[in-house]
Formats: sequence, structure tokens, C-alpha cells
Amino acid sequence: MAIVVYIIMVTSVADSSCGNKEVDGSPSCDVNDILQNMSTTDKDKDIAVSVCANCGKEGSDINNTCNKCKQAKYCNAACKKKHRHKHKKQCEEHIRLVAQNAANLHDIELFKQPPPKDDCPICFIRSPTLESGTRYKTCCGKFICSGCIHAPVYDNQGQVDNEKKCPFCRTPLPTTVEEGIKREKKRFEAGDAVAIFNIGCYNYYGTNGFPQDCKKALELWHRAAELGYAKAYCNIGNAYSTGDGVEDDKEKSLHYHELAAMKGDLTARYNLGCFEKKAGNIDRALKHFIIAARGGRKQAIDQVKKLYTKGDATKDDYARALQSYQTYLGEIKSRQRDKAAAAYDGYRYY
Repeated sequence: MAIVVYIIMVTSVADSSCGNKEVDGSPSCDVNDILQNMSTTDKDKDIAVSVCANCGKEGSDINNTCNKCKQAKYCNAACKKKHRHKHKKQCEEHIRLVAQNAANLHDIELFKQPPPKDDCPICFIRSPTLESGTRYKTCCGKFICSGCIHAPVYDNQGQVDNEKKCPFCRTPLPTTVEEGIKREKKRFEAGDAVAIFNIGCYNYYGTNGFPQDCKKALELWHRAAELGYAKAYCNIGNAYSTGDGVEDDKEKSLHYHELAAMKGDLTARYNLGCFEKKAGNIDRALKHFIIAARGGRKQAIDQVKKLYTKGDATKDDYARALQSYQTYLGEIKSRQRDKAAAAYDGYRYY
């Protein structure tokens, strides 16, 4: 599936920058060179002319290309048909190299460490990835960390404001669910990706006064994903995995999980690790789990530990996962967040 998604991009790379790189120990561009160099230049007129791969005829009108590899050129359909048997091996090799390069480039993107979540807009400390560690505010559309949510809000005279307000925009908090939904609809109309995603969830499950409509939910999740909310891609992938609201399609599920993971969704990254582990692709599973651990997914460490105890992962792999998670903790911990977590379990942030 990954090959299908990235084949256009890779074709351009393979055509333009392969140089003397090698794939599996053999030059990856031999076939490309043979096929693409079937042209010459009229030095007097500086006009490029093509050469028919079958009969050798030259001319600027040699533009009947191979339907599969799009590289070999012929002067007419008859030459193409006559040369088909001789060209078959080169054509298949070219397609194989393009597909292999596509998969390699896809993996480079897939296994990059995604950027961390934005800092809390109040304390400017990295936001935790655990959902209970942040709150989305429908008044201003900001994610506020649990520490700042728990901290008292002060008025302009430096006095504690006992009225419950958003710590960022100071808007009074909604007193009813209906009021909160009304605010979220306003954020939805303003094109807020999180609000669009949330309303998609309400439609998917039929909650908060919304009728259950899986088709509409998927449309909203696609819209939220296009606006940059990675979690929406993960939900789409889960829907295709379970067949809820859409036809069961494991390839599409994998595709959307990969999109979500590359954009930083840790649930999708962790799921991919589990998928690869189940398929026996331990090296790929380890990469996913270590990336997830660096992003703050504690369960990923447990998975690496299980692989280590079974002999499928090395001590260095396990140590790297632990160090990655410790680095993450060092970036998100604060005394105010610790106070919030101690006061209320719903504010736990790791």
C-alpha cells in the first residue's frame, strides 16, 4: 500500500537523482540509463531527438512510449509490439526499482521522529501527550495543560478570581453541556480542526444531541485531517480496521494509521508497532515503539520490554526506549502539573 501512495514522488527521484547509488549491491540506475539515453541531440540545431528502441529510427516524433515503464520510445505501435518480448525484462526491472525506491523513501518519512506537541500557551512548557494532561477550550480553541487549568486565575489587581474562567482568554466556563456544545459549534463554523473532529466523534457515536451518522463523521474527520489534526487520520484508520461505518479494509486502515503517525499521533504510532509485531516484522515494530516512547507513550516501553524478555530485542533497544521516555518526561514535568495530578487523578499527565 505504501508503494502505491508514493510512487509518483519516487519516480521523479529515481529519474533525476539516482546517480551511482546502489540497491541490493547492484547499480539502481542501469536500467534507467539504458532506457532514458535512447535519445541524441542535433548539435547544429540543438534539438533533442528520440530513438526508436526497436528499429533505431531517429526523430522528434518518436513519442509512442511503453505503457508500463513509460521509458522506452517507439516510432509506432508496430515497433512497440515487435520489441515487447526483448523489452520485457528491462521494463520489469525498471518497475521493480521504482517500487523499491518508493518503499525506501516511504520508510524514511515514516520512521522520522515527528515534531513534539506545542507548548502550553500559558506556562510555555511542552504539552504532555496523555489526554488527561491537557484540556481543549471551546472558548478560544487552545489546549491548556492540566497544571495551568488547576492553577488559580487572578484578576487585574492580582487577586484570585473565584469565578471559573478559562485561564487563557478569561471567558467564563460554560455551565451546561448545551452551552459547551454551542461554543464548539462556533469553533466548527470558524474552521477549527479540533472542533470539527469532536463533532465528527459526536456524529459517529450519536452523543451530545447528535444523531448517529458514521458517514458524516468520516467526512468531518477527513476535513479535520486535511486541516492538520493527526488524530482524525487515526480515527479513520480505526474505522477501516473494524468496519464500523465503512467497509472493512486493512490496507486503507494501515494507510491512514501511517498518515496519522507521520503527523505525530502516538496512538497510531503505537498501533503500527503492534501491527508489525503481529506480522513478525520485529525490526519495524521496534522502530515504531521507540518513536512512540520518545513521544510519551509509556505502553511502548512495555512492548519493547516484552520483546527483550523473549530475545527479540537487545538490551540496547530496551535502554534506548527507556532513555527516550525519560527525555520526554524531562521536557514536560513541572511542579504545577505535579500539584494538579496530586489533587485530581483526572489531571494526571504521564
